[in-house]
Amino acid sequence: MKSNVIWGKRTLVLAAGMLCLAFTASTSAQVQSTTTKTVGVPTREVKIESGEVVAVAGNNLFVKMADGTTRDFPDIPENAKVTVDGQQLGIHALKPGMKLVRATVTTSTPQVVTTVQTVTGKVWQVTPPLVLILTLENGQNQGLRFQTDRSSW
Repeated sequence: MKSNVIWGKRTLVLAAGMLCLAFTASTSAQVQSTTTKTVGVPTREVKIESGEVVAVAGNNLFVKMADGTTRDFPDIPENAKVTVDGQQLGIHALKPGMKLVRATVTTSTPQVVTTVQTVTGKVWQVTPPLVLILTLENGQNQGLRFQTDRSSW
């Protein structure tokens, strides 16, 4: 008898799970999403830095910058090259007193991604300011919640 009760409870739990799954499938079919991406005009920033070689220790380069600070550029790869007086030089060919100039170009392209979700139904209940419950076309109720910035659902 005890096994029949346990079996009955398992069947009831399984049936409830199937019902929830069916409800989820029917309500999610009511929501339509559209996502658009707008690409803006790219901007370009050029940063010029200059300095003088102070020392090379192993693969670390020490440079006195134009503003008077000394910077450590650690672990410079062996294959990295700089142009000094028209010659390509590696880290170990740099000598104190050599002048270096580095140009860094950063390009940024802004993108705005907008997602719009459309739900068809009648307003059943409103709990200001964050919750709205709709009765969908299939008769089911679905709650919608505003995001905290209140600019979208």
